[in-house]
Amino acid sequence: MNNLKSLTSLDGRYQKAVAELQDIFSEYGLMRSRVHVEVQWFKFLALELKLFDVSDEHLAQVEKIAKDFNVEDAQAIKDIEKTTNHDVKAVEYFLKEKFVDLGLSNLQEWIHFACTSADINNTSYALMLKKGKACLLEYFKSILTKCEELAKHHKTVPMMSRTHGQPATPTTVGKEFINFAWRIKREIQILSDLQVEAKMNGATGSFNAHHFVFPEIDWIEASQKYLTEYLEVKPLLLTIQINPNNYVSELLHCLIRLSSILIDLDRDMWGYISLGYFKQKLKAGEVGSSTMPHKVNPIDFENSEGNLGLAISLMQHLSTKLLNSRFQRDLTDSTVMRNLGAVFGYVLLGIKSAQKGLGKIDINEKAIADDLNNNWELLAEPIQTAMRVYGEENPYEKLKELTRGTKISQEELIAFVDGLSKVPEDVKKRMRDLTPASYIGVAVQLVDQYWKE
Repeated sequence: MNNLKSLTSLDGRYQKAVAELQDIFSEYGLMRSRVHVEVQWFKFLALELKLFDVSDEHLAQVEKIAKDFNVEDAQAIKDIEKTTNHDVKAVEYFLKEKFVDLGLSNLQEWIHFACTSADINNTSYALMLKKGKACLLEYFKSILTKCEELAKHHKTVPMMSRTHGQPATPTTVGKEFINFAWRIKREIQILSDLQVEAKMNGATGSFNAHHFVFPEIDWIEASQKYLTEYLEVKPLLLTIQINPNNYVSELLHCLIRLSSILIDLDRDMWGYISLGYFKQKLKAGEVGSSTMPHKVNPIDFENSEGNLGLAISLMQHLSTKLLNSRFQRDLTDSTVMRNLGAVFGYVLLGIKSAQKGLGKIDINEKAIADDLNNNWELLAEPIQTAMRVYGEENPYEKLKELTRGTKISQEELIAFVDGLSKVPEDVKKRMRDLTPASYIGVAVQLVDQYWKE
């Protein structure tokens, strides 16, 4: 019943499809990351800066709070938040209560030492985005692998291209799949290389409180060490109270490009299915239409396109909004960042739907071959190009008069070739032997070239 009353499809209809993101981007996931950041900061103050003494046994117990964090702990934080009306402060009080239970009351004020809420939040989101990025990368790689497999398997299958929706110079099925593989692979590399950044520098980014109480400590170096070694993120030093979120914008823009490429793939697959170039594997019991029993709709590619479109809309807003803050801090970023789970959810849903669609297609070589054989006018391009080389008069115009807006037969084309006066006989023989299916240029070699590079 809870799912039936969900406001978004991600928590309702598609909950199972995005389940691996729930522990990362949910309220529970955010709380767990905050607890981890606070515990690691406490550990850093003790072990690296030597600000207080704590036994190895007690430190292990403190770390266990974060390691064993569960839904009941998250609920305890929510209960505290009812009083504090502040989510990060509720985490601090939760940890202080845990410290009392551990007999560490004397050390509880070192929790959240010199931190502003943004220190905890931006580091927590950084950890969440690292996990989310890793999750999406695996699924993008699976789409890449599928495109590569289809390209390799069908690299020699001739297929008519369509420019402006009209018959155009032939390609191969494999060449078209390798085009998508190359584009996806390029963005995967960019996404993989993108570093997650975080800041830990106080209320307005200048270590004011830190420096006041411990001026002898190099807080710039300390912050870098904590972020690099304890949280394993790239340190940011020049900030206001909040992370400027440049890396978030870069990450989202990369996901926008990947999502848009998948939409391009979805639409092409939808089109090829509608042309009959691909058939969809049937599943017993499934219904294509409530009134037309014969239909097998390309619903997976449509689902993918729709959800990726939603993701792009959200990401376009987040990628620009998160770069803005009034003076040193306003809260507009806070409420927006809470929607990162929705962004990643719609992207993941889109990838999985496209992956499902690609897994259900079978090539219809007869339909593809028939389309080529019904379009001999495609050979106007190579013939008029050769006519130019050998000095025939008005080659383009003559082929335009013969073929534009009309169907011609192989016999008509051969008759036209026979009437050429300046083209050598061996070239005319090649023209006569040429078919739409054999006029594929170096499409096969281009597929092979992808693997070489």
